[in-house]
Amino acid sequence: MSHSLSQLRYAVAAARHESISAAARELNVSQPSISVAISQIEERTGQKLFVRQRGAGIALTPFGQAFIAKAKIVLDDMDDLDALARGRASVGGELVLGCFQDLAPHFAPALIRRMAELHPAVRITVSEERFETLEKRLGDAAVDIALTYDLGLPPNAARVLLSQLAPHALLAASHKLAKREAVSLADLAGEPLIVTDQPYSWQHMLDLFRAHGHSPSVAAKTRSFELQRSLVANGFGVAVSYTRPAGDRSYDGQRLACKPLSEAVPLQRIILAYDARHRLSKAASAFIEVAKEWFSQHEVFSPARD
Repeated sequence: MSHSLSQLRYAVAAARHESISAAARELNVSQPSISVAISQIEERTGQKLFVRQRGAGIALTPFGQAFIAKAKIVLDDMDDLDALARGRASVGGELVLGCFQDLAPHFAPALIRRMAELHPAVRITVSEERFETLEKRLGDAAVDIALTYDLGLPPNAARVLLSQLAPHALLAASHKLAKREAVSLADLAGEPLIVTDQPYSWQHMLDLFRAHGHSPSVAAKTRSFELQRSLVANGFGVAVSYTRPAGDRSYDGQRLACKPLSEAVPLQRIILAYDARHRLSKAASAFIEVAKEWFSQHEVFSPARD
């Protein structure tokens, strides 16, 4: 049983994008070329790699997940052989970095820039994800490694700790609590609470309150962190967050106040996660080392100035 490298690359691209048409655009080939390659693999193996989802692209089967993981190893090894033959840097190949959407703009560009300086032969694709999609895509081998908070990961995820953060209260600058040095969860529980609509996120925030005997009233759920900040800045409620941009202003220019919580609450972890069932590529291993070094040298979400 044999598969060409082109067939493997086509199948891996289709898995990465969960779309035949998107894979074809990335590789600059026709959609039928991708479809034929997948069909040939399926004929040789006697098993389906993907299932078609009406209106939602394609999804890997359990066999497909295992196959794509092995295919990535083969392609990674072939990139190593190519680099050896050409006398290039030993770390090359492709890396799909899945990033939780709130963390991506803060850290992904700097980490990718550092990777380009140290390992220019590595080609990185960034995929911004919500918690629930990141969990699925990491489990499906659609992303190689994930930069995220330690929430909502699949059972087989291995974790590399990069940083730990304490949550803070997010208030309008004019709010009555904004002049305090610290704010209690009891104080916040009496205010309208604004959360993001990602299940793992808002459930985690509510658990912080419930662990101290409080039951806040959720006034609104937003799809984005920036809309959450804007609603808070305009006086529609308060929030609790780990993420903190460099400037304490919302998109519409309103001032925000970020205050530490007075209670002892669990720290949240920023991590890199990957599927422990599969061998890490050299590119993924190199990225982990770069990220560990970068985070050790930079203060994460330090107090803002504006």
